Amino acid sequence: MVRHSKLQIQILSLYRQFLRAGQDKPGFIPRIRDEFRQNAQIKKTDVMHIEYLFRRAQRQLDQLKDVNTKQLGSFSKPEEKS
Repeated sequence: MVRHSKLQIQILSLYRQFLRAGQDKPGFIPRIRDEFRQNAQIKKTDVMHIEYLFRRAQRQLDQLKDVNTKQLGSFSKPEEKS
């Protein structure tokens, strides 16, 4: 059985909370899954970045739980050109 760190357990819990909160809002579940999959590529050693994203996600979850929320905004880095 795989043992997870405290931060990993918190992130998994956050993911489940997002999925529950997005059930009643059309189009949110695929967006949530894509966002978490994309961020799963971040190296485990980049703890500061992970914690930043975790805090940001908690704020977004609070917004998602609001009944008036119809969409979530996101910030993304522009892709670097080779």
